[in-house]
Amino acid sequence: MVSESAGNAGLVRRLFRFNRLHRSFESPRYLLKWLVLSTLIGIVAGIGAIVFYTAIHYANHWFIEELVGYVQPSPAGEGPTTIMSFWSSARPWLLPVVTTLGGLVAGFIVFTWAPEAEGHGTDAAIKAFHEGTSIRARIPLIKLVASAITIGTGGSAGREGPAAQISAGFGSIMANVLHLDAQDRRIALATGMGSGIGAIFSAPLGGAILAAEILYKDDLEVEAIMPALIASIVGYSIFGAYSGWHTIFSVPRDLAFSSPPQLLYYVVIGILCGFIGRLYARGFYGLTHQFHHLPLPNWVKPGIGGLLVGLIGLVIPQAIGMGYGWVQVSMGTGLLSLPIWIILLLPFVKILTTGLTVGSGGSGGIFGPGMVIGGMVGAAVWRLSYHVLPGVPAIPGPFVIVAMMALFGGIAHAPLAIMLMVAEMTGNLSLLAPAMIAVSISSILVGKDTIYSSQVNTKADSPAHRLQMSFPLLSTLSVHQAMTPLKQCFLTSQTVADAEKALADGVVSGAPVVDHDGNLRGVVTITDIQRLPANQRADKSLKEIMNTNVVTLDSYATLDEALEQLTSARVSWAPVVDSDPLSPARKILGILSAASIAQIYRRTLAKDSRRMRGVVEGTVMLEAKIEEHAPLVNKPLRDAHLPSECLIVSIRRNGELIFPRGSSVIQAGDTVTFLVSPQGEELLQNYLANRTPVLATS
Repeated sequence: MVSESAGNAGLVRRLFRFNRLHRSFESPRYLLKWLVLSTLIGIVAGIGAIVFYTAIHYANHWFIEELVGYVQPSPAGEGPTTIMSFWSSARPWLLPVVTTLGGLVAGFIVFTWAPEAEGHGTDAAIKAFHEGTSIRARIPLIKLVASAITIGTGGSAGREGPAAQISAGFGSIMANVLHLDAQDRRIALATGMGSGIGAIFSAPLGGAILAAEILYKDDLEVEAIMPALIASIVGYSIFGAYSGWHTIFSVPRDLAFSSPPQLLYYVVIGILCGFIGRLYARGFYGLTHQFHHLPLPNWVKPGIGGLLVGLIGLVIPQAIGMGYGWVQVSMGTGLLSLPIWIILLLPFVKILTTGLTVGSGGSGGIFGPGMVIGGMVGAAVWRLSYHVLPGVPAIPGPFVIVAMMALFGGIAHAPLAIMLMVAEMTGNLSLLAPAMIAVSISSILVGKDTIYSSQVNTKADSPAHRLQMSFPLLSTLSVHQAMTPLKQCFLTSQTVADAEKALADGVVSGAPVVDHDGNLRGVVTITDIQRLPANQRADKSLKEIMNTNVVTLDSYATLDEALEQLTSARVSWAPVVDSDPLSPARKILGILSAASIAQIYRRTLAKDSRRMRGVVEGTVMLEAKIEEHAPLVNKPLRDAHLPSECLIVSIRRNGELIFPRGSSVIQAGDTVTFLVSPQGEELLQNYLANRTPVLATS
């Protein structure tokens, strides 16, 4: 019964394994695969968003509203927007006590059970993507509890980072369970990150684009977009069914851009947001650096940060908590009720309180505070220019919305995603035109500064794609071209002594272990044998000591993927198995080693030919100079008897391009471009070398 269930689990895992040649949403199996995976991730993202949202609500109600007696304004989609005087609270003096205790408790939870859950979460998920590491199973739960306590007790943090890490953590766990390859693991993680953010902010499109955009400063992870779109809409649907289908912020329906001269104001907003965005990033990481060097236990530091935030909150209570309610207030005429010194200081004080909360090791996001900082920059511009300069909008909403997009879109290097998210959060698309101006200017002024320290510039700078970018030829070669035939393997029933004797004179450090049907069961190495005392080796079978957690390679996987698998597992060789996902057996086809990869790489470079991906998915283009001994020389193409699955695309002779016909005659020295399937490439190479006869095309 156990073996049957294990076999079924193995079959399910194999159904989700694809080589790169079939990684296209035009492939029905690949589409089905990501429909299933993305739906599962989206379900967890939606449920996680509900649990996290509810936990924050209750924590804030118990600690800030009940204990301190202070009710903060909420965005229109989440509660009342009524402004309450802080000093009319029942016990305002308790605020520093609550924020300090919240920081201490959250810090103790994080640094006792999951130190990697400190900080804002999104950066940790980005780092895990690039480095190919897994997110531990406990992280989502620890992050949820610690962040709810931090935010619910008045810490200045957002809810997007924890939401991203919760669903990204599930994506990572699911990838481990299904044994997905390295690239699919990363896509699952990015999908979880985008769907978590899209769900909790009711912004599914923006969240999906964010999954692809936030990983790099100047690039996109295009493969993540489609899975993230599926997961994000599933997560949003589940969260919306619980919280309602309204937007987070409420703005007038007639809010629109209709005055071109106003673009000058949006240019000013873009400039201010660019500089203040850089201040946000540098101030945040400056405070983080200072806290890391404090000679105190790590779990104490969030308590110190909480104490300072609470003391600041006694003077400027608008700087505590998430602050989304104050953004809602600033979008309307309620902004006029706030003292102008509060409006001018709040962006800078919010930077300080966010650095003290999250930079000290507290748990929470930095996207939300970035929205508040940007929104208050726009509010300050409107407040200073209203009734002073011509053409200013009648309400501050347009300036606030565009500034939210400009500040965080620039410093996060995710302009498109942030514009879409804020548009979805406000239900207003008409301000995208002026937002493009402001976000572009802000992004230019930000330069290479970023609020996410784990971002890299482009795919070429990411460990996730370094092999593919550094050795592009490897991505056009497949495992079956480089593998060597299986020369030695052992049966599970053989003794350890038998294996030791066989490996003693060999040049390899180990060999596969198979059952009597020839199916792979494990591998055994000299190191495994040496762990067993010498006097027991004649009595123990290989089944008892073999390593069953084997790295296996699909025969039609690309060599850059295979090399990444070998280096990630820190092994020098691995068995190549039958890649048929419908077969529960794992028949060994050969062995691939790092040395054989290097050999075919050098051999391919040395050929007088050039290899590239074909214009058609699943094909390869081979450009070769025709030698005198080639069988197609001085023959019409109709009589050349080319190998099957091979087509001549072009002929270049003395700098002249010739388009082939049946009557065309190829001469020695011509450079010919072939379009061939990966399976037929070896036949073509043999044909050109005139080594063996091949089956001609009809």
